Amino acid sequence: MSNARTDLGTEKVSRLLVRLAIPTITAQIVNMLYNIVDRIYIGHIPGEGALALTGLGLCFPVLMLVTAFSSLIGMGGAPLGSIKMGQQDSEGAEKILGNCFTMLSILAVILTVVFRMSGRELLFLFGASEDTIGYALSYLNIYILGTISVMFSLGLNAFITTQGFSKISMLTVVIGAAVNIVLDPIFIFGLGMGVQGAALATIIAQTVSAVWVLKFLFGKKTILKIKKENLKVRASVIFPVLALGLSPFIMTSTESLLNICFNTSLQKYGGDLAVGTMTILSSCMQVCSLPLQGLAQGAQPIISYNFGARNLKRVKEAFRLLFISAVCSSSVIWLIAVFVPRFFPSLFSGDADLIAYASWAVRIYLGMAFVMGAQMSCQQTFVAIGEAKISLFLALFRKIIVLIPLIYLLPNFFADKVFAVFLAEPVADTLAATVTTLLFLRKLRKLSQRTDWVEQQSMP
Repeated sequence: MSNARTDLGTEKVSRLLVRLAIPTITAQIVNMLYNIVDRIYIGHIPGEGALALTGLGLCFPVLMLVTAFSSLIGMGGAPLGSIKMGQQDSEGAEKILGNCFTMLSILAVILTVVFRMSGRELLFLFGASEDTIGYALSYLNIYILGTISVMFSLGLNAFITTQGFSKISMLTVVIGAAVNIVLDPIFIFGLGMGVQGAALATIIAQTVSAVWVLKFLFGKKTILKIKKENLKVRASVIFPVLALGLSPFIMTSTESLLNICFNTSLQKYGGDLAVGTMTILSSCMQVCSLPLQGLAQGAQPIISYNFGARNLKRVKEAFRLLFISAVCSSSVIWLIAVFVPRFFPSLFSGDADLIAYASWAVRIYLGMAFVMGAQMSCQQTFVAIGEAKISLFLALFRKIIVLIPLIYLLPNFFADKVFAVFLAEPVADTLAATVTTLLFLRKLRKLSQRTDWVEQQSMP
């Protein structure tokens, strides 16, 4: 077994979490730059930055849908593969990997065709105006050509992380981000391509990342390999993947739906300036959530492997460390939003009106951001132990059951309609974190009562 792979079953959990989490957090921070660097550059285009930024923000639902389908397969398959490895069933884990590779390929083709044919109509549905549709369509038409690269780089990279090769998975993101950050100013400003240059830089970077991932999973160092005999999609293999992946899919895809709801409501009450502010706020939410996802991805192989091995002590210890780290991380973001509200808006725009508006809004929108750590750690642990039904309910609860109705209901109770729309976010965060934590504590008590699990001590 490769020295690059950490021992998920015996190494001290705290040391193991640090070893796995640091690369994944680094990858998520770099991925955050990957996602927002386009907005930073575009927001500072002289004379048209504010409108161009708003147009790019209108593409956000499509970008999130592509990411969501990657999560459906990758985040559904990777934990199951890790559980199989904990059960010493590497052949079963490779069948999952092969089926996921095929499904990612099929979905990428379908999404490319759909978005190419209906892009303009979708953008108007997302809240575009005649002033912003040109920028949005220019970006989207190029970006969707790289859909298959995005699907491979995101969906298959989860199978590298779940084997314990966290440094390799980190490099997937770092390499792509480095290419994107270098190419962005060249294409946007040097060649005068504007938003089209940003899209071109992004798909080139994603293609480089995809090649890196495929080279590793077809290579000699990986434990789980993509093999020809496992590429045929089988219902017995893929249905459990889809069931478990439905939760992270909904978590991500509903970001797209939420963005549409926010944009249409804000366009109604506040116009293009409010919609542009939402682009900044959604970027702020990424700043908050991506480090949390990095922590969760670092903990997932430990939790999944030891859950498969029925070692409850190590599962509980990994969760405890994840919970504490996630709450601390989200609290830092909350402190910045509350006490230095101009920090995030000034990154994305040089427009004084937009910065002032967004500085006011960010304090409302991220007013309860510190509870996100509790919600994320509990919900992702449900995914890591294969609890598809509970994970699905929690994904639906925060966004579909609570947040979206609040976006439309709260303006009926406040004179300041825009304030009411932004207020929906912290109210939903509080309710979701409370329910998720209580459900997880209940699940943990049930696991503790099982007699068929070992309570092995961690190795020093």
